Amino acid sequence: QVQLVESGGGLVQPGGSLRLSCAASGSILSIYAMGWYRQAPGKERELVAGITSGSSTNYADSVKGRFTISRDNAKNTVYLQMNSLKPEDTAVYYCHADNVVVTTGVLDAWGQGTLVTVSS
Repeated sequence: QVQLVESGGGLVQPGGSLRLSCAASGSILSIYAMGWYRQAPGKERELVAGITSGSSTNYADSVKGRFTISRDNAKNTVYLQMNSLKPEDTAVYYCHADNVVVTTGVLDAWGQGTLVTVSS
């Protein structure tokens, strides 16, 4: 019923920047919160940043001051601007939508993931 499609991952040198995008589609009436998680090899998935429909944001301590999350409610799209990237930012980044109201109920959704590799 709801699909999240991510884009923007890739290979970047340390200190570089990338911008991730995630577009939600389906019979969506509203989405309360959207966010980005990441999972590095051998590690658990962790929250990177989140944003509510009212534009309240929260960030992992490890990315504060370097990453910025934003959202276009009209397009059901969330973005993650990543600056000053470090090798430890290397991970698969997943988009998440929380409390998605659709015509048949409320659900959560995950994207398929996009790989970000920070390496020289």
